[in-house]
Parts: sequence; C-alpha cells; structure tokens
Amino acid sequence: MCFGLDPTVVTMRRSRLTYGVGVMNKFLRGVHPDSKLVRRRDVDWCRDVFDRFVVADRPVALGDTVLRRYTPAEPDQATIIMHIYSSDSADVRFVTDPGIQQCGSLCLELSSMSADLAADRSSAMLSRRREIQTRMMFGDTEIKVSALDVATGRSVRAAIDFLNK
Repeated sequence: MCFGLDPTVVTMRRSRLTYGVGVMNKFLRGVHPDSKLVRRRDVDWCRDVFDRFVVADRPVALGDTVLRRYTPAEPDQATIIMHIYSSDSADVRFVTDPGIQQCGSLCLELSSMSADLAADRSSAMLSRRREIQTRMMFGDTEIKVSALDVATGRSVRAAIDFLNK
C-alpha cells in the first residue's frame, strides 16, 4: 500500500500480463496460417495479429512509453477501432489465441483532412499513407493508451488497470 502514500516508492515493477493490440500485417506464406488470410486491393494480409507492447514478467519502469505507428487498412477509412488485449502468455501470436482477453478499445474518427490543411502539405506528404501513432504509457496503477491521427491532430485515450486482471 506504499504506492498510494508515496508514488516514488515504486519506480519499477514487472508486467503481470502481455499487452498489445490487434493489427493486420502482410501475409507471409508458410509463416501465417491460411485461415488468417485476407485479400484487399490485390494485397494479401494476415488478420488478427497480436502486436506486443509489453511482455509478461518483463520489467516496466514508471513512465515507460511504447510507441507504434500504423496506417488504416483502407485509404478512405472513416474510423479506426483499435482493440487492446492482454494475456498471461509471452508467446502470443494472434488475438484469437487461447487465453487472450480484450481489456480496452480506442475508437478514432478519421475525418477527411480539410482543404486548408491539405493545401499546406506538399504533394509528397499527401501521397504518403496516413499515420496513426499508438502509445502505451506504463505508470501509476494503470496503463494509459492513446491513438493520434498525425494528419489532423485528433486523438483518443483510454486507461487500463495495470494491477488487476
């Protein structure tokens, strides 16, 4: 109970669980199971991939932050929903693996960039895919998760209890 009285007492702890998000990655034949194959715009994707932010039983310091960059699955996508998952296992490959639990979600509206914003960007910037930055910050008694649409500056946040399952 010292943490509540003096948060500086605990500066490092071990993550009880593995935390991550579900994503789609390029499909690798012989590596990914055929049951996870999704074809979009002539590209083969692997669905339900578990992208780890922290692994169970690894040390996590107060304030440690993990940043990942993603792009929406479709260029004209209006909303991105990122589900956050946890597992007792360190060897998680897919969000459908046994023992995986969804522990949170982020829903980010991807409105079109305004004409003014688009006019200020170079054509090279416009031709790049849209970037979504997802952060998990470990500290206190919860994990703070956020997603940021870099193009518009719009962001959403969630908190996940770090101490309890």
